[in-house]
Amino acid sequence: MSTSKQEMNKIYEDPFKGRAVLINYCSRQGVTDFPEMKEVSDVVYGSYEPDAELIAELAFFSKGIEITIVLGTWCGDSKMQVPRFFKVIDALGISNQSLTIICTDGEKKAENGLLDHLDIIQVPTFIFYRRGEEAGRIVESPQTTLENEMLNILKK
Repeated sequence: MSTSKQEMNKIYEDPFKGRAVLINYCSRQGVTDFPEMKEVSDVVYGSYEPDAELIAELAFFSKGIEITIVLGTWCGDSKMQVPRFFKVIDALGISNQSLTIICTDGEKKAENGLLDHLDIIQVPTFIFYRRGEEAGRIVESPQTTLENEMLNILKK
């Protein structure tokens, strides 16, 4: 994927939400520093404690994976789950180079058909790829924990 031709961390005045949101490709830093995300992101990240046993098991299964995160900076679930997810991948040592982050407007759309092939219904959506093929996804909020659902996906 080439993001060089697309503006990273683009701020868009969303008529649907009536406020500024991030849209299209974003960096992790861009998301965590965006004011509406930052107000809760630091607290959520700092207070979340991933299950150490699950992280140890996940370390084996998470080698070589690629992850796409689709989120809305306006979305309450994104504000809670994305910082927790960052804590999980940090515990696993997954680099930011293995992440693609796409932000949506209030209608869960991005520009230039960026999301057309991903079938996004709810945000956040965490999509896991192994060898270029989708291995599974976590949509909106996990039924158990992010690390547990991630392990279930990657063990398949």
